[in-house]
Amino acid sequence: MCNLYRLHAGTAAIAQLFDAVAGPDSNRGDEVYPGYPGLVVAEGVARTMTWGFPLVLKGRQGQPLKPKPVTNARDDKLHSAFWRASFAARRCLIPASAWAEAEGTAGRMTRTWYALPGDTPFAVAGLWRPTDAWGDVYAMVMVDASPQMAEVHDRMPVLLAPAQWSQWTGGEPESAFALCRTWHGPLVVDRTAVRWAGGGKRDLFD
Repeated sequence: MCNLYRLHAGTAAIAQLFDAVAGPDSNRGDEVYPGYPGLVVAEGVARTMTWGFPLVLKGRQGQPLKPKPVTNARDDKLHSAFWRASFAARRCLIPASAWAEAEGTAGRMTRTWYALPGDTPFAVAGLWRPTDAWGDVYAMVMVDASPQMAEVHDRMPVLLAPAQWSQWTGGEPESAFALCRTWHGPLVVDRTAVRWAGGGKRDLFD
């Protein structure tokens, strides 16, 4: 599952690329981590939301603990209670330049980045919803990994071609669900020596 991605483009550039209205600029980094702000195109506006749906856990005495960000929605869980309403009515596009996975042995994992050929940001299928805890939040939709990255992780984000963007955001749920497919096009792979530490924890549904 993806718990770190990057976007090397500003709000105005993304709004132009996605034929959207540019929302206010915000203090966000090029690398996006769970629980931090990222840029999303939702309802025709490129704007900042928090990455991860808040999941409230309870302590040993039943007291609510600090919410944890659930960053990824598996395609086979989209009709579950946690995701159902957002998938039916609040689908969005998540602009990205690349996403990272942890590769290597435990304790020595490094960051391996995956991207599409070229320098233009691409779109990942996303869901969003308003929350009391963190305001508007979003999550990525995941499917089985392509053979090119299956040895590193068995899941990958749903990548959408530009011709599919309106179908994902505005189509009926059945039509949108048909887009939840493994990407079989080429991927650019960048294996780095950068340690995974600090690259985000595995999400709770990984």
